[in-house]
Amino acid sequence: MSRSIRLMFLSGLALGMHSASAQEAAPAPSGEMEKIVVTGSRIRVATVTEGSSPITVVGAADIKSDGVKNVENLMNNLPQVFADQGGAISNGSTGTATVNLRNLGADRTLVLVNGRRLPQGSPLSTAADLNQIPAGLIKRVEVLSGGAGAVYGSDAVAGVINFIMNDKFEGVQIDVNVSGYNHQQDNDVVSAAVRKRNFALPGDKSFDAKSKDVSLLVGGNFADGKGNATLYAGYKQDDPLLQSQRDFTSCALGSSAAGFACLGSNTSFPGRFITDNGSRTVADANGNTRAYVVATDAYNYGPINYLQRPSDRYVFNATANYEINDKVQVYSSIGFHNDRTVAQIAPSGLFGLDMSGANAVHFENPLLSADWKRQLGLVAPGGTADALIFRRNVEGGGRQADITNTSYRSQIGFKGDIGPWSYDVFAQNARVSYTEVYKNEFSKTRAFRAMDVVLDGSGQPACRSVVNGTDPNCVPYNIWSLGKVTPEALKYLQTPGLRSGATTQEIQGGNISADLGEYGWKLPTSEQGIGLSVGLERRREELELETDTAFSSNDLFGQGGPSFGVAGQYTVKEIFGEVRVPLMEKRPFVDLLSMNASYRYSDYSTGKTTDSYGVGVEWAPVRQAKLRASYQRAARAANIVELFTPAGVGLYDNDEDPCAGTSPTASLAQCARTGVTAAQYGKIIDNPSGQYNQLTGGNVNLSPEEADSFTLGLVLEPIKNLSITLDAFSIDVKDVIANVPATTTLAKCLETGEAAFCSLIHRDNIGTLWAKDTAFIEANNLNLATRKTTGLDLGASYGYKVGGLGNFGFSILGTYLRSYETQDLPGEDAYDCKGFYGPTCGTPLPEWRHKARVTWTSPWNFETAFTWRHIDSVDLETTSKHPKLTGNAFPVDRTLGARDYLDLSASYSLTKNLSLSGGINNLLDKDPPVSAQVGSGFGNGNTYPQVYDANGRKVFVGLTAKF
Repeated sequence: MSRSIRLMFLSGLALGMHSASAQEAAPAPSGEMEKIVVTGSRIRVATVTEGSSPITVVGAADIKSDGVKNVENLMNNLPQVFADQGGAISNGSTGTATVNLRNLGADRTLVLVNGRRLPQGSPLSTAADLNQIPAGLIKRVEVLSGGAGAVYGSDAVAGVINFIMNDKFEGVQIDVNVSGYNHQQDNDVVSAAVRKRNFALPGDKSFDAKSKDVSLLVGGNFADGKGNATLYAGYKQDDPLLQSQRDFTSCALGSSAAGFACLGSNTSFPGRFITDNGSRTVADANGNTRAYVVATDAYNYGPINYLQRPSDRYVFNATANYEINDKVQVYSSIGFHNDRTVAQIAPSGLFGLDMSGANAVHFENPLLSADWKRQLGLVAPGGTADALIFRRNVEGGGRQADITNTSYRSQIGFKGDIGPWSYDVFAQNARVSYTEVYKNEFSKTRAFRAMDVVLDGSGQPACRSVVNGTDPNCVPYNIWSLGKVTPEALKYLQTPGLRSGATTQEIQGGNISADLGEYGWKLPTSEQGIGLSVGLERRREELELETDTAFSSNDLFGQGGPSFGVAGQYTVKEIFGEVRVPLMEKRPFVDLLSMNASYRYSDYSTGKTTDSYGVGVEWAPVRQAKLRASYQRAARAANIVELFTPAGVGLYDNDEDPCAGTSPTASLAQCARTGVTAAQYGKIIDNPSGQYNQLTGGNVNLSPEEADSFTLGLVLEPIKNLSITLDAFSIDVKDVIANVPATTTLAKCLETGEAAFCSLIHRDNIGTLWAKDTAFIEANNLNLATRKTTGLDLGASYGYKVGGLGNFGFSILGTYLRSYETQDLPGEDAYDCKGFYGPTCGTPLPEWRHKARVTWTSPWNFETAFTWRHIDSVDLETTSKHPKLTGNAFPVDRTLGARDYLDLSASYSLTKNLSLSGGINNLLDKDPPVSAQVGSGFGNGNTYPQVYDANGRKVFVGLTAKF
């Protein structure tokens, strides 16, 4: 193993496992050099080298020191990885966990297990679901940054993450782990805002948001050591954590020049009733009213949202391999996972019940008080009045997406060596089943009926639909007075939504490789022969999603728009090849000079073809120093969701509607371009939660994306056990499949008045972009954008032995982000999101992140590790000078401060077969930075819990028994 890769394991090896009767299956006998495949290449080699592209390796002991038992947190700790789907996401959760290298998107990160592609994670999120991977079975993780499409195919744009599993084990191993959070509520800034609104504040927490897991690993050799079978079974349970249990998430924050305040949503309790006489709300049980005041009446939707989703996960994995003879080995594996989770957000309700026209409020409604009739202008029988009602269903509880993802994966293959040639042929099948029951939603159809109340024949209030027989089950919904909503009314109104679907993957492939030096194919200046690999692969992807009528008809009030089914499939046939040419060795100023090249041709059944290729070079003038460089052209074909999803209305985040409020920031002439009338200008109601409607959908004419990635690196090994790596990267993605951001469309229309933008904006009849279903900005998928990111990765490791005290080690991984540029439309100036966060830039993009670790392996069966994780500060994007981003920024939102987290872990071997481990992450219990501008998506609870340690001080303990 090369020194530079070996030393990247150092922080893990310094915590090295003690020998026990349970162990990995024995390697090949001494003298029989086993050839292996390294991530980023299919050419089998006898020794591990880093190659021309940088690889970050996370070993099993590193995983143990991190104290994480889910793969998503393991990945999120790496400085190259940015926030994506995970257990801290509730609003918009798919129930999956995904990984996002370089912030280029989870769909542009290829995830492998033992070199094989994982299936699409869900019909809602095609990126691979990390929950399928059994954390306790991971030997190591190899992260290859930069494109690798020529080697692995589509999606390897930002890089490849390869999970190497323990598939040859002997013995029995049982692991039991428990973790939870300890937290002191000391965020004085947010607490002051909460107290000002008289909202509840939580007390200190000793141990909540608990996680428990247990796993069993069993393996053994058979047939005189020619075969091995390994079985793994695991169960993990996560308890929920409500935002009400942390002071900094106990209210939905708004901001102003004066600081933070608890604001929230206009869909409030006891409601906002917009009438011709202004906005009113219910004052008492007698039906009296008062003026609605946004600052004090907006609904605090935060406390009932989950900061950590509950989940129950079962994982099973089995592998078997058998050497038929010295030329043929058969291998197989099966995998299963079942994950059930609940994503809870604030209650549903009447999100803009439009009681006008045929649905207008009638004078004869017996639930109306005299005050309500006065406010509505109802003065005589037969009269009607218009009202737009926003009312939160606090009586019915939070909306809950009960999601279950179940995966099945099987593989069989044959590999071996025939002379200098190695071969590997395989077939893999995978299926992911998805079901979702969305609970506590409100039916729009039933809401109209329940609000249309008359007196029945006995003089009692009843739904008009009951009286005329069109809906005998209707129950009046009395929101005109406090405390009058009945359980029967909720039972009638609350309607579940049902979705189900599956993804299917079928792969058949094979490749052959050889060291052509056996035939004399090598340069006279090199001792090594030319390496060659060629192969074929066929992959079929299928996806189907079915939605019930409640989802597809847009009948559910709290969904922001309809959810349609989608179905489609494609097949891709590929041919690929790779060559490695050692040019020179062991010459003056050339200890090693080598080049490599790769190519892949892909033919899609959708009518698209792609070419991916790459070249790389390594030059080591001396053994202690090596330069490496690579270029890769990668491609990503549109996935099924991007191609075939029907258009539907959803939500997007924005600071404000420039044409809303009493003092719009845009002029009347500008706003008129977006559909605002003179009568509406200065009277349009804005959404204090910053959520607006957009219409998104698929496009069958999408072309594949193309990406050019460059890396240039230096590897230094100046002294024994010291390795330093510096790797610059540049990844430029063209023809990005995305929609033109609704914020861009709105800004361009205001600025230029071009019909290409203004025609995409649709305001409702009261001028808003959010209140009614008729309000939205069109944003369908197109090949328009470009994204480019550049930066520098740093890696260093050092280990040494100190007399009788044992071994000490130090390692650091860091990433400097030089730029992250996006061009939404051809010909426009790109804007740089480096160091920013916000509605357009999204998740925080810090300039510098690192993870540093010091380890000590004592001679007394005791091992410990101390870790320092750093995330640079980021500013709100509106502080940028770029016209696409610039805007207002209040001081409290201006900066998400830097965070330094200190972690401590240790393990002790109680006996030869029994070891105890534990630790504390976020030792100082640092709160995450908060802002009123985090939006939805990966923002949750006024912060980014997928980026920062939001739950507090994590305490974990585990017990491992080996036999």
